Amino acid sequence: MFRLSTTAAMLALLSTPALAQDAIATLSDSENEEAGMEVLRQARHGVVVTAELQNLSPGWHALHIHETGDCGDGFSAAGGHFAPEGNGHGYAAPDGYHAGDLPNVHVAEDGTAMAEMFTDRFSVTEGAENSLFDGDGAAVMIHANADIYADEAEAGDSIACGVIELN
Repeated sequence: MFRLSTTAAMLALLSTPALAQDAIATLSDSENEEAGMEVLRQARHGVVVTAELQNLSPGWHALHIHETGDCGDGFSAAGGHFAPEGNGHGYAAPDGYHAGDLPNVHVAEDGTAMAEMFTDRFSVTEGAENSLFDGDGAAVMIHANADIYADEAEAGDSIACGVIELN
């Protein structure tokens, strides 16, 4: 299988013309070891999220956008899930799910994962509706377990975090 390195893949994504702003997050675990990178590319009707993860435990893990761009204090400084419209958690929520709820990712036995997903629930363009750059920023969080997509994530502890920054 052909596979670009994290740096090469992310640079390739970032070097193509964009419609608006792009953002990037470098994730680290609680020991400050690199856990991967996520690129958030603004498209005409939403955001393409591309993740290349490493050094994680095998299995399914929840992936969320959290409301504050700060991974300090054992990741708790990132606050709750990004939910500017006040929606409930989980894809089955009757009033719609959090803007920061993203699909689970599966980590292979070697501790790596690659994922690409699309969302129209937030923007990486400053000043746009539901922008992640709302004054206190936002962070990407990986949890120890899979999200069950119900009222509560029940995804366990946060195991990696990265502040989302404009590129």
